[in-house]
Amino acid sequence: MSNKLAGLLVFLNSFVVLVLEIVAGRLLAPYVGVTLETFSTIIGVVLAGIAAGTWAGGRLADRVSPRRLLGPLMVVGGLLTFLIIPVIRVIGPNIGSGSLVGLMFLTFVALWIPAASLSAVSPTVVKLQLQDLASTGEVVGRLSAMGTAGALAGSFSTGFLFVATLASTTIVILCGAVVTLAGLAMWVRLGRPDRSLQATVLALVAVGTGLNLSTSGPCQVESNYFCARVVVDEEDASGRYLILDTLRHSYVDLDDPTHLEFGYTLAFGDVVDGLFADRGPIDALHVGGGGFSFPRWIDATRPGSDNLVFELDPTLVELVESDLGLVTNERLRVRTGDARTGILGQDDDRFDLVVGDAFGGLAVPWHLATQEFVAEIDRVLRPGGVYVANVIDYPPLGFARAELATLQAVFEHVALVVSPDKFAGENGGNLVLVASDEPIDAAAIEALAVARGDDDVVYVDDELTDWVSDAEVLTDEFAPVDGHCYLGGIRMPPSTRMVSPFMYGLVMVSTTMNASSSPEPRRFGNSTD
Repeated sequence: MSNKLAGLLVFLNSFVVLVLEIVAGRLLAPYVGVTLETFSTIIGVVLAGIAAGTWAGGRLADRVSPRRLLGPLMVVGGLLTFLIIPVIRVIGPNIGSGSLVGLMFLTFVALWIPAASLSAVSPTVVKLQLQDLASTGEVVGRLSAMGTAGALAGSFSTGFLFVATLASTTIVILCGAVVTLAGLAMWVRLGRPDRSLQATVLALVAVGTGLNLSTSGPCQVESNYFCARVVVDEEDASGRYLILDTLRHSYVDLDDPTHLEFGYTLAFGDVVDGLFADRGPIDALHVGGGGFSFPRWIDATRPGSDNLVFELDPTLVELVESDLGLVTNERLRVRTGDARTGILGQDDDRFDLVVGDAFGGLAVPWHLATQEFVAEIDRVLRPGGVYVANVIDYPPLGFARAELATLQAVFEHVALVVSPDKFAGENGGNLVLVASDEPIDAAAIEALAVARGDDDVVYVDDELTDWVSDAEVLTDEFAPVDGHCYLGGIRMPPSTRMVSPFMYGLVMVSTTMNASSSPEPRRFGNSTD
């Protein structure tokens, strides 16, 4: 085997492994969400597969002629690649959203064996290339470099080209087909399989392709960030849910833009009506658009208001326009891109209201929760302006406390709009945080909640001292807000997480053993309501 062909084979298999690793995040998202744990698990499982495959491939190459082994090994790796999507789509709906154990199991079953099989190719090729001991270092170094180059090419190609131009299913099919056919070619070149075996492999490629195409996924639209779909409310023909990955993020009534469905959006409305009771139109900045129900509510209830919405995902905006009736104009504008960079271009004292409602899964993106970002919000707010934000947390509400501490570090006054059971740490879910440099009229907000039969209580300033306690201010340097970093609110000291990651992992697993196994989307309003 020539040096060029050997390098190409190692490059190809490493390329495919990294493509599958990156695409796996999109394939798993509809079932387990997009969180730090999702990507950490994918990376860990794939690395474990690479390690196991490299070790096993080396042992096999010492016991079986690498000329006989190489082709079949690649064919098996390619055929196993075809099974990734059917496995995820069969097992995924039975994995409870938020279950760390379920996430690990699904990722392992779907990715570990293909990654191991593909990674076994490199030591087999090395064995084929070794002619004498004097060139061992050169051969191993050259092929190792080609493998690394393939991994780099796979990473950049997937992130910048494949995901932007091809569906995830198509990417996986192409990877499986290329590796399988390349393996069959090497099998013919080195091992001379009979024609019936060749025909069987080609038939399996066709079956694998059909299996991938026939196994339907849950996505109506697959964007660079979300698996999105719109679902009709069974109890109201004009109602629509926007579902992103595993969660119900928004509710839109196509006939009534003043309708707010989720409790926290109603609390948003109470804050606006309570604190701007003597105002007509307001200028509002929305961090997170999603279904655009709250910007449309302001537009409908306060005609003449100016709404600027930062929404990360342009594909999601297109879906909301086509299926949820969003009509943008000079008073309801959308800017796609990250809010952290978008807010830098806004003038000082520009807005009366900033609404924080951006999420990745159940977590606020960490860079939108820090003191540095909150300081930018304070900068763009006019004197007397208000920042209102939605967070999701569970007892003992470690993230909510830390975010309130962060608001206190920037604003003169803060408030928490929450039901008494959540304030007492007996329950979790959505909590609404309010901040301003002017005193917050808690009575006005609470009166509106009482009028519509809600039990929300508004706690302000000194009433929150004991509740916030010694919670740390979140900063760009340290903001562990993703998923289980607070362990459902149980804040672990940084030293504990750094010194004993194994024990930290055990605690994370133990806290999710009883997670819900329902395949239905969890009913929370997040970045999209």
